[in-house]
Amino acid sequence: MISVIIPTLNAEAGLTATLSALVPGSVKGLVREVIISDGGSSDATPDIADAAGAQFIRGPKGRGLQLAAGAEQARSGWLLFLHGDTVLQPGWESEVSTFIERVDGGARPAGAAAFSFALDDFGARPRMLEAMVSLRCALLRFPFGDQGLLIPKRLYDSLGGYRPLPLMEDVDLVRRLGRRRLVMMRTKAVTSAVRYKRDGYIARIARNAVCLSLYYLRVPPGTIVRLYG
Repeated sequence: MISVIIPTLNAEAGLTATLSALVPGSVKGLVREVIISDGGSSDATPDIADAAGAQFIRGPKGRGLQLAAGAEQARSGWLLFLHGDTVLQPGWESEVSTFIERVDGGARPAGAAAFSFALDDFGARPRMLEAMVSLRCALLRFPFGDQGLLIPKRLYDSLGGYRPLPLMEDVDLVRRLGRRRLVMMRTKAVTSAVRYKRDGYIARIARNAVCLSLYYLRVPPGTIVRLYG
């Protein structure tokens, strides 16, 4: 029923946990296939994908390109895009199944869904960031790629899919989707906090905000990606 698409680039640190969280969905027949769309990893990412029984495809580096390539290979009617350092909270498959049944059964219009944002770190600063993201999603229904995206393939195709952008590919697609066709789920997508711990929470949040502002000012994504780091 679902094709899970994960873009990777040297993702060995978090990929095993990401894939392990999908097992309950596979057992219940919800997850039909997992596609690892790789941008040229030199670590153990291919081995991890092979051990998990995932389909592994390799192509040019760039998250937009990798996501689009994975979607082209997908055989299911629903697509679930996840980052390689994001782990879905236990029980995710129940909420996803309910959402899909409502859309496919006509109980709600065709639309997409994203998960609630969480970080795998302790303390006040990660909780503050989670609260900020929760408020943004509640008011604007504007999730980012680290919150995953569940979308019917027919809707994804009608939007033109992911564009070949090295950064902001998630913002670009969600803007085309529109807030009225997006549902925020209660289940958490727990993302690695390594960038925030490495750069500092305030500095990383500020850098992300600057990158988003530059995107809206139509600065080329290739320039933004160098600032993003």
